[in-house]
Parts: sequence; structure tokens; C-alpha cells
Amino acid sequence: MCHAVARVAAPVSDVPDVLAPNLRCVFCGINPGRVSAAAHAHFANPRNDFWRLLHDAGFTPRLFAPEEQFDLIGLGYGITNAAYRTTPGSADLRRDDFDAGRLEGLARELRPHAIAFVGKEAYRGAFGERPELGPQRRELHDSSLFVLPSTSPANAAVPYAERLHWFRTLHDWLEPVPRAAVRALVVDREGRILLMRWQRPGAEWWIAPGGGVQEGETDEQALRRELLEELGLPHVDLGEPMFERTHVLPGAEGIRVQRDVFYELRVESLEVAPTIDLEAENMTGHRWWTLAELEATDERYSPPELPELLRGLIYG
Repeated sequence: MCHAVARVAAPVSDVPDVLAPNLRCVFCGINPGRVSAAAHAHFANPRNDFWRLLHDAGFTPRLFAPEEQFDLIGLGYGITNAAYRTTPGSADLRRDDFDAGRLEGLARELRPHAIAFVGKEAYRGAFGERPELGPQRRELHDSSLFVLPSTSPANAAVPYAERLHWFRTLHDWLEPVPRAAVRALVVDREGRILLMRWQRPGAEWWIAPGGGVQEGETDEQALRRELLEELGLPHVDLGEPMFERTHVLPGAEGIRVQRDVFYELRVESLEVAPTIDLEAENMTGHRWWTLAELEATDERYSPPELPELLRGLIYG
């Protein structure tokens, strides 16, 4: 993990962002209060339970003081705010103080595994919707989202034990779960590649057909099952795997570290006829892509090496 401090261009805040690339989790408060602004440190009010909750939930090996905030980066964590303007209280914020685009830029540039909003109002200010506590279905670029109770003294009506429960739940939820998946690079006689559109709130991708390997299946068995379900292909001849990668996947169920194995599959032509309800799998369509279209598009596709892989399949 890179521990160099990085900053995303944004309006100036009285409290500096604590950020670096590829963090496990970025905690996102609502905005700086006057005590934090004076200290230039997040959650600096001594009546705020944030730092105690971090320690008691297992995020830090000891109780950190607010002025030690940059030491979090070495543990894989960061801190920012949903709004940068300092106010006496969060009720003094205006709608235009929040900028979801800045958080989107943070997620895109620094790629944290997750962003945890410290308080429902921090999430609501950013996205204009009321969340429940816990993991969210919405994603932000490649980052999963989680909502914690507020740690502010204004939220003292919520018992410490309940707030600690949610911090511990986040700690467990961030533990990566391994997952094996197989996919097919389906190329037709015109040199086009078939991709499926995968959609969830806040995320849309074009991906190769395929999916997870179930218990007891080999990679080849899993891919044949997936191709029958997603494309309606009853029989396929699979060669040797041609590409493999491991990457972090966001999701409301938790953080997954997925190994994808890709096989080449040549077809003369193909009429896609799924045998399952693809919308239940978050897939909402398919499209044949040329190499030129892949290289020119602003839409997101996975893996990022697709143009290079398709070029190799076309030109050998």
C-alpha cells in the first residue's frame, strides 16, 4: 500500500484531508466544527467519540489524539468531510456546501476500498437521500459505501455501545473475502467482442460474460454454466486460459478480492438468448464492441486491458 499523502483538488478547508491512494477505508465526516477548525484536526472536540470508537473497534492499536490524524494512513485509513465549510453546527450548512462530485473524484483518483460516512447527515448531504446504517447499495466509482452513526456529542442520545456496534460491523465488513470467477472473451468473425452491461446504483460497467465459480465446480464447468445462463450457449469448446488478474470489488455484501480467469471463445455469429433473468444479476443489456469503439469510449469496462487483449485476438 502506498502511504504517500495525496490531495484531491477541492475548495480549501480549515481541516486538511487525510488521504492517500488505495486506502482500506476513508472516513467521511459532515464538515469541520469550530473546535476542529481551530485545531486543524478532524473530530477534535474532546466530547466527540470518534477516536475512542476507532480504537475500541480495532481500527487503531491505541487511542490516537486528533493531532496524530496522519498516522492513520500507515494503518490504511483516511479522513475527509462531505462539506468543507466550517460552521458552529451541521444545521448551519447549506445544500450547496456539499459536493458529491468531489467525493466521486476522490474515489476515482485514490481508489479507496470503501468510504464510511460518519453520520447519516453526511451521506444525505452528499447524495440527497436518507440512508439506513450499514452498507449501502450505492457505490462511488470502485469504492463501497457504509454509513455509521454520528460520533458528535449532539448524538449522545444514541448509546456508546450501539455506536461501537456499527464501528465493529464496519471493521469486520472491510475484511476482504476471496472470490474466484471465470469469464469468456467472446469474439465474432468481424473481430468484435461481446460485453454485458452491469449496473447498480452509482456504478455501471461493461464486462465479459461469466461469473463466480461455485463450490465443487472447476473453472471450465463454471464458465460453461455461465455462458448457458447469460448467452444461451449450450456447448462451447474452451481452450487454455489466456489472461488472469486479481482485483478488489466493492459491494453491499462486503469487500471482495476477486480472481478473474479469462478464456478465449470464437464464434461466427451469436444471437444472445439468456436462460435466466439477467436483471436479477444486475445485467441490463449487451453490446458487440469493435476495437476502435473500446479505445474511444468514455464508458467504463473491465478489465482495463480489454483493448490490448482484443488487439491480440484480432491480430494474433
